[in-house]
Amino acid sequence: MARTQQTGRPSEARTRLLNTALKIFYAEGIHSVGIDRIVEEAQVTRATLYRHFLGKEELVVAYLNEADAAMRAQAEQAAARGHSPADTVRELSRAIAGGIRSPEFRGCAFLNAAAEYPDPEHPVHRAVLAHREWFQTTVTELFTQIRAASAEPAARHFVMLRDGAMASGCLSDAEVVCETFLRGVEGLLQAQIAPETAETGTRAG
Repeated sequence: MARTQQTGRPSEARTRLLNTALKIFYAEGIHSVGIDRIVEEAQVTRATLYRHFLGKEELVVAYLNEADAAMRAQAEQAAARGHSPADTVRELSRAIAGGIRSPEFRGCAFLNAAAEYPDPEHPVHRAVLAHREWFQTTVTELFTQIRAASAEPAARHFVMLRDGAMASGCLSDAEVVCETFLRGVEGLLQAQIAPETAETGTRAG
């Protein structure tokens, strides 16, 4: 837990620290950015940072938690529009593609963090795994509503498509990467939907 108990609205200093961490850690990497850089850009003192976070490690976890919350909100917004499960997957995929197309895109914050903190017992790595578990579960639930029999492998396929697009988006033409990703998702969806259509047609005949 953070050194300062968070009740009600976060303090302005904590918000500045977290926003600064979000920007710099994502753009430049975590290990390359020191506490002095964070406090300088956030325009706070080291003492202020330590009133809100036990240290850099806790700030990194908070940074990942913020990224996780943004992704969860994105998924909730897609689901709240009342589309079919397949269209919800499509909308979530378009949101992912939109992030890759952004000029500020530097890959997946969670995959980047896992590469810098490979120890599975480290709090940062555990935060990454918690996010991954949520994302896998969310996608699996969507695919279960499309075709329960093959939901788990389809969801794993989707996550791998997403991970590949996130990695390629840093190294290749973002537009080509996004088009390839979205075509891959559509092919995956059609493979899930087609058996149901075929079964309906067989019963109708």
